[in-house]
Amino acid sequence: MIPISSGDGFSGWHALNDTVMGGRSQGSCRVGPQGLVFDGLLIEEGGGFISARSPLFSPPLDLSACEGLELELVGEGRRFKLAVACADGLAGLTNLIPGGLRWVIEFGTESKGATLLRIPFRDLRASVRAKPVGLPLVFDPARITRLQVLHSRFADDGGLNAGFRSGPIHLELLSIRGYP
Repeated sequence: MIPISSGDGFSGWHALNDTVMGGRSQGSCRVGPQGLVFDGLLIEEGGGFISARSPLFSPPLDLSACEGLELELVGEGRRFKLAVACADGLAGLTNLIPGGLRWVIEFGTESKGATLLRIPFRDLRASVRAKPVGLPLVFDPARITRLQVLHSRFADDGGLNAGFRSGPIHLELLSIRGYP
């Protein structure tokens, strides 16, 4: 296992909510005794997402020795998305895409207690602003620049998230690790 964040290692993570595109959802991150705690209020009208995201990793994380990411989190039965940003190796061209290219996957959480899940890199799909990208792009685990966990009204295929619900939201990220 390659530890990425756990406990107070989530320092520097912050909220990024739909207010960046005119929405009204509110949320904030803080480091608690177990890890990152996100509390907020999700408002569907005008946006419909909240997220917690890491600071930029500089240099990028090199997880080329790993098969994927292991997350331990408390998500109260909601469906979330993991979004991974990478330095692209294409002279930065994907950084010119409004909203940026992200590698995403949707996942569910247990209604009570912690959820431990493994996300293989091969299952991540290229996406821009919740819409799948149809280009033949290849994920590079040696160039990870940011991680983000989102609860959005949109699923990773661009359709609606069947597990989405407005109102108060509580998320705890206990750990993120690369697994071999």
